[in-house]
Amino acid sequence: MTAVSLGVPELPARPIAERRRSRRIQVGPVAVGGGAPVSVQSMTTTRTSDVGATLQQIAELTASGCQIVRVACPTQDDADALATIARKSQIPVIADIHFQPKYVFAAIEAGCAAVRVNPGNIKQFDDKVKEIARAAKDHDTPIRIGVNAGSLDRRLLQKYGRATPEALVESALWEASLFEEHDFLDIKISVKHNDPVVMIEAYRQLAARCDYPLHLGVTEAGPAFQGTVKSAVAFGALLSEGIGDTIRVSLSAPPVEEIKVGIQILQSLNLRERRLEIVSCPSCGRAQVDVYRLADEVTAGLEGMEVPLRVAVMGCVVNGPGEAREADLGVASGNGKGQIFVKGEVVKTVPESKIVETLIDEAMKIAEQMEKDGVASGEPAVTVS
Repeated sequence: MTAVSLGVPELPARPIAERRRSRRIQVGPVAVGGGAPVSVQSMTTTRTSDVGATLQQIAELTASGCQIVRVACPTQDDADALATIARKSQIPVIADIHFQPKYVFAAIEAGCAAVRVNPGNIKQFDDKVKEIARAAKDHDTPIRIGVNAGSLDRRLLQKYGRATPEALVESALWEASLFEEHDFLDIKISVKHNDPVVMIEAYRQLAARCDYPLHLGVTEAGPAFQGTVKSAVAFGALLSEGIGDTIRVSLSAPPVEEIKVGIQILQSLNLRERRLEIVSCPSCGRAQVDVYRLADEVTAGLEGMEVPLRVAVMGCVVNGPGEAREADLGVASGNGKGQIFVKGEVVKTVPESKIVETLIDEAMKIAEQMEKDGVASGEPAVTVS
């Protein structure tokens, strides 16, 4: 009889789809496009002119796994702060420019890793492209052409009637063509919309018509729950087709939450190594223990663990033993007690009151061994299925 491995199944070596071929740019030390890993971005919520508060928030984002950060620059005071922020930030800083083209030049001179421009609301932007291209080329500063449904050029709104995928793509490619006329190709493009269906179609059309790296985003996605769902749907559809080089989950929530969601999306598609994963029962009348409490307490107890580890917290005899056996570590609970599985084998049976502490203790042992064995570490990301 052929032996069957009961440990955690190996993940596919390749991601869900072959990546779209795009040119590569450098946003500071972070490579974007050209086969580089998909990077996760966010944006600070502080006034950029408040250098201390902005750097503090950037530090928090960096600790959560953020790779590139964007800062707003609506005033001269904000522009004056860019040089210090760009110099002291641990990750590349992108200046976000609207309305005033003079701040584009200020951001380039300040040493920002890239500049995002919104051609729909910068006055006489097209007339400034030659100067912007020259300055950006002189400083090796990439430009993101960021087209948004909410600030689309009036001419295109008149032509299409609303912010259609075609309107968004036409705006982006028109602006890119102006930079191309001045031999500037260090460009990244985004075409954001609040409707995932429109956004997906816009990026599909854009991907088919250019080879620039693409930054994905569902703009104004909404509060944490709604925005997470909309972003996961949109990013999942596009990334599963190989489209997308950087992502930002736009939530009405603290920026760190955006990073958590973004990282989890990439892990779910095998575009980033999976880390801590909690597999636990959904609501079910078969459960014989308080699975909600157990899952929450185990998650809290393992917070901060930095090795890839799958932990199954199961509450009944139907799927419990199988799921617990398939995980690195698991418990199959029932009748006030739980069988503890490690790598597919039952190692002990404990009363319900001891399940959480036993799982945490066994997880620490496994993590310690993984670290000794040189298993790659990373920030934890928790899923409940």
